Amino acid sequence: MKVAIVQPYSFPYIGYFQLIKAVDVFVFYDDVHFIKKGWINRNNILVNGNSSLFTIPLVKPSQNSLINEIGLSIDDKWRSTFYKKLSHSYGKAPYFREVMALIQPLLDMEYNNIAQLAIESVMSISNYLGLNTEFKVSSEHFNESRGMDRADRLIEITKSLRGDIYVNPTGGNDLYSQAYFKSKSIELKFIEGDSFVYQQFNGSFIDRLSIIDTLMFNTKSFVLEMLGNYKLK
Repeated sequence: MKVAIVQPYSFPYIGYFQLIKAVDVFVFYDDVHFIKKGWINRNNILVNGNSSLFTIPLVKPSQNSLINEIGLSIDDKWRSTFYKKLSHSYGKAPYFREVMALIQPLLDMEYNNIAQLAIESVMSISNYLGLNTEFKVSSEHFNESRGMDRADRLIEITKSLRGDIYVNPTGGNDLYSQAYFKSKSIELKFIEGDSFVYQQFNGSFIDRLSIIDTLMFNTKSFVLEMLGNYKLK
């Protein structure tokens, strides 16, 4: 059984969902330290043919705090501004209405922390796409393993789920050793996906935008087709 363990990101890039599709169980790693200028509370969308950053406002974000300890500072003014930005940017996109119907309820809800919002965004979009991966949250199911060495905790969580393969994004090549995982009876694989290219409006394709952009321009079936184009190495 294949397991992935990743920090929760808000409306992440399509590659995040490819990793979800590639595994049987996906664990949201919400009880590790928050990373400023990472992707936990921000991402990019297409504005006037260019990549434009949006940021979900937080209460005193600190890298000394865990992700699930960082509160939100979302108010009606921020929501209204963000919805107008999406409308201006994607109002003529083919799937604008149904994607807005997915996004707005997510951001209108109340959350205790950014981890909850990020997790809900990922789970709702996964459900929208019909992904059947099982989700777990590290702080709820694996709190007893906190304090372990980074690699050892990933191995411990994978074993507790009766997994035998741990799948990591390719960025972890320099962090984790396949030989070390093998010595602990877990096979470490890195996911390598093809480039994600699709028709946006009439300009040049802008890569690595939020899943919001992907969903605005593509059918669910085509998104699933893109998600399936990967290799585990």
